[in-house]
This record gives sequence, C-alpha cells and structure tokens, in this order.
Amino acid sequence: MRGPNPVPMLKQLQMGLRAFLVLASKIWTFICFVFRKNTRAVIQHQTVKYEVSPLSPLSKHRLSMVRRKILVLDLDETLIHSHHDGVVRQTVKPGTPPDFVLKVTIDRHPVRFFVHKRPHVDFFLDVVSQWYTLVIFTASMEIYGAAVADKLDNQRGMLQRRYYRQHCTMDYGSYTKNLEMISMDLSSIFILDNSPSAYRSYPDNAIPIKSWFSDPMDTALLNLLPVLDALRFTQDVRSVLGRICTRIDSGSFADL
Repeated sequence: MRGPNPVPMLKQLQMGLRAFLVLASKIWTFICFVFRKNTRAVIQHQTVKYEVSPLSPLSKHRLSMVRRKILVLDLDETLIHSHHDGVVRQTVKPGTPPDFVLKVTIDRHPVRFFVHKRPHVDFFLDVVSQWYTLVIFTASMEIYGAAVADKLDNQRGMLQRRYYRQHCTMDYGSYTKNLEMISMDLSSIFILDNSPSAYRSYPDNAIPIKSWFSDPMDTALLNLLPVLDALRFTQDVRSVLGRICTRIDSGSFADL
C-alpha cells in the first residue's frame, strides 16, 4: 500500500502560504492607510497660533498717533462656508459634520443651513478684534447673515456692526459693497473679501482672500495676521494696499 503523494501536499502548502502572504500584505497596507489618515487628521486639527507680542513704548506711541481702523469682513467663503437642505452637489465631503446648524424661515419655508467655519477663524477674530473695529458686510440675506454673525461672535461683542444684502448695490450682475456707507474716511477702512466684484469701487481698500469651501489644511486667515498687525500703524491704508502685490491662490501677500 503506497503512502500519500508528498507533491500535492507541498503544492497545497505553498498555495496556502502564498494566500496568507497576500492577505497579510493587504492587512498591512490597510493598517498603513489608517495610520496615515489618522496622522493627517491630527496634523490638520493642530492649533496654530500667531504670537501677539506686547507693544513696545515706541510702538504704543506710534499707534496713538493714528486713528483706529475699521476692518470689514465678508462671511460666505471668507470666514465660513455653508450649504442648505436640498443642495444636489455639495462642496463639502458627505459626512463632514458642520460646526453649527442654522434653522431660518425664508419666504415662509423653514430652511436648515449647515455651516462650516474656516480653519482658525475663532482665533483670527479674537486677535484682529484687539487691533480693529470689526464690521460684517455680507451679500447674504439678513435673516441668515445675522444668525451666522451671532454664532461667530458668540456673545463676545466683536461683531456688533453689520450690513447685509439690502445694503449692497447690484452692479453688472453682482453685489458690490459701498465702504463709504460705513465710513467716509477711506484712509482708515478696508475690506477682506473673496469676491473682487464686492470691492470693485475700492481696489486700494481691499485685501483679497482665496475662497474657502472645505480644505481643513487652509491657513489663509493665519497668513494675513502679520500684515494686519502692521497695517494698523499706517496713516492711510491705501498707501500700503494700493502698492501690495497679492497672491490670491495662496491667500497671502507675496511682496510688501
């Protein structure tokens, strides 16, 4: 009586080992993917700060010689991004939780807005509110814009002056914002807005910023802090902003 043939058994063992190695390779690849994804998420949510140093006596004196300036802030795609019920193509990845949800009634219809805050916006507002008088100027409807501003302000009293769609002017199919409605002194007022058409009449009183929708790695607001820190010392913002070469793609200034 002949014993079992060792050749088929060896082939089965080799096939089993090969299948095990393939499975192990897939598991390792998946583990590496999860590790990289979680590492990236941690990096993306790290708190980045701009060190605000105390002013020297000389800097305090220089600041006392100029007027406190007004920084006008846009909302949508500048400080926040939102979408509402019924949007077919969302710009935010499905499943991304909003920072807050607004429930408003428009034309007798209840609408929910899912609002995402631009990275570092809370820190940005905390810092610039110490340097400037802040004004919200949005082309959105007041019922929505006021609710967003309330959430961003969070009872800190930073965003008390606000202007909405009814304060805008329709020009060439887009809304423009009249800065002289806020202050007749154009030497001491400027706007931060992602839409060039909004400040068409005031190119020397504007800082462009790249539109933001969902990028968690965005640092545009942080990039602006050194410029805003220095701009408060100027006599006339137009003398600086009118000569600055900007890079809208990065949301930062290239040359000063």
